[in-house]
Amino acid sequence: QVQLVESGGGLVQAGGSLRLSCAASGRTFNTYAMGWFRQAPGKEREFVAAISWNGGRTYYADSVKGRFTISRDNAKNTVALQMDSLKPEDTAVYYCAADVSYPALILGDNREHYYWGQGTQVTVSA
Repeated sequence: QVQLVESGGGLVQAGGSLRLSCAASGRTFNTYAMGWFRQAPGKEREFVAAISWNGGRTYYADSVKGRFTISRDNAKNTVALQMDSLKPEDTAVYYCAADVSYPALILGDNREHYYWGQGTQVTVSA
């Protein structure tokens, strides 16, 4: 079992940067693919980025490609999301997720089986 705790959210002006972090408990962290999702008010939760168990593969939603970077440190059981050139439309609650399948995270398959964090609010002002 994996427990996830996000941090790093906040209020930032458009064009600014934030770095989200997700700390994971459990000795099997390095066997899970990790992902970031976000949910804006009145909208469905959407995929943002994913990284494979060893960090060798990453994948991004088109809306954040070139602006966001996902990374992980298996020695510290953490995954990060560096967000640059933020836009007001990036405003959402951001969630960290873990799953044994990297493709499943990208495709959004079987979300009920993911481990989820509690979320952290990101607000980008115009």
